[in-house]
Amino acid sequence: MERRLISSGSSFEQRFGYSRAVVVGDRIFVAGTAPIMADDADPPADPYGQMRRCLEIVQNALREAGAGLEHVVRTHVYLTDAAHATEAMRAHGEAFESTRPACTALVCSLLDPRWLVELEVEAVRA
Repeated sequence: MERRLISSGSSFEQRFGYSRAVVVGDRIFVAGTAPIMADDADPPADPYGQMRRCLEIVQNALREAGAGLEHVVRTHVYLTDAAHATEAMRAHGEAFESTRPACTALVCSLLDPRWLVELEVEAVRA
């Protein structure tokens, strides 16, 4: 089965051996997506704003793969504090109001102390 790699252009992808997304058949796997800003600027300070930024990055990767948020079937939400869940999931709910993918949320540490949330998705193109 053909495998297509989608890059965000980050130097980390080549250096650490990963892709923003991988397309295999009708499935799209989008890597954990942090609220990374252009020129390494500080991300939004709040969980809602950070999740919105993650969703923008994910949406761009899906678009390049020929899909959209409506094709998402599973999400994994990573939070640095359970107290961030309500606001982060509010942004998630706005994006996936009608799609309602399977979702798992976890509390964990993230690589950059500025990040409060990270988002990983799987999608299926029809």
